[in-house]
Amino acid sequence: MAIGKRKQITVAELDRIRRRGAGPLRYYDLVRVSVREVLRKRRRYIGVLASIALGMAGFIVIITMGNDLKKNFNNDLDLLGGATIINAMFEQPQLDRQEWFRDRTLEAIGRIPGVLDTTKVALKTSALTTWHDRLFGFNLVGCEANYWKVFSFNAAAGRLFDAKDIEEGARVCVVGSDLARQIFGGDKEALGQILSIDDNLYTVIGILGGVRAGDRSLFVFLPITTARARVVGISQPYSSYIRCATWDDVAPVAKAVPGVVKANQSDRGLRINVAWEPLKQVQRIFWWVELFIYSSIVATMILGGFGIWNIMMATVTSRTREIGLKKAMGALDTDILYQFLFEALCVTLSSSVFGVILGRIGIEYMSRMLGSRPPEGLFFICLMMGLGFAAVLGVGAGLYPSIRASRMQVVDAMRYE
Repeated sequence: MAIGKRKQITVAELDRIRRRGAGPLRYYDLVRVSVREVLRKRRRYIGVLASIALGMAGFIVIITMGNDLKKNFNNDLDLLGGATIINAMFEQPQLDRQEWFRDRTLEAIGRIPGVLDTTKVALKTSALTTWHDRLFGFNLVGCEANYWKVFSFNAAAGRLFDAKDIEEGARVCVVGSDLARQIFGGDKEALGQILSIDDNLYTVIGILGGVRAGDRSLFVFLPITTARARVVGISQPYSSYIRCATWDDVAPVAKAVPGVVKANQSDRGLRINVAWEPLKQVQRIFWWVELFIYSSIVATMILGGFGIWNIMMATVTSRTREIGLKKAMGALDTDILYQFLFEALCVTLSSSVFGVILGRIGIEYMSRMLGSRPPEGLFFICLMMGLGFAAVLGVGAGLYPSIRASRMQVVDAMRYE
């Protein structure tokens, strides 16, 4: 009886211990043991940790900085063939006078979502000048200071006229590079020279530069106020250019422009020109680039998950006798299941933390490089998404090895060599 009573007490104590272990202390111990096991075998997990961390960092940087990267890519419109520039113009009517853009219309167009900047131009074809008794022909353009920004032009030599020159109606001009070489013999030789146009003298202050400047290498550019006041026969600003923030904005902006123009002035003869083919090519190329980047990130993290699965399977096999011993001492199947599952989660979550740190460093670096900063809320959303994906990855990779460990028979496990 004493023996039987003692046996009943032992079972009761075990039940009480198990019931008490079902509380927070049990999970704390399981997490502590799991972390300790991962730290002991950290060399085994180093490759998996690195792959998941790099994948997590890439995910956070690409998602968080994606919009800024796209905007920065659009800054180099010359490399995209002007795919994000819309040309709005009024066609020349047959009998009546030609319509032209008012300032209020361009201001309203500039408020359309997705519009980065607008500019208007006044044009005169077949303008003439003389230099050393030689006659030269060229196209004359009167433009605003933000014309350079819309087309990503720069000064190959000297400077481009600015808003102050526009306001003052300065007698200055910018010359295309080919025309400068024809007239003056070179870019540097042209700077400071006096160019005569319609009996008015203009000082050459700059040479047009930029990849797309070749299209306008035989043009002369004047401040639009100067051109309107002094050049005979120059047109009203019937043509304007609209630069969109990204190529995704081109279609909705092109659709919205006619309505905005009609609300502010007559839209008779209005035509919207968009480089649809170059735009489609750019979108197609960028789609493949995005697909490659995201596929690489997902593949890296999934390969990390397979690495965890292989390591956990090897761990379960190498610790078979340990599992049998724990079960013999009263460990439940769920205890074994949770222990190995927590080890897998510990690997993925710790690597995700490293990935978040690397991603934050990457965001700070790219923010300085691009000169823009993404919303902090977007970073935290990506952080939560990354940690959630890491948790799912850890559970998915560690579930089968954990189930296999929990279902081992005590006798078979104890006899395992």
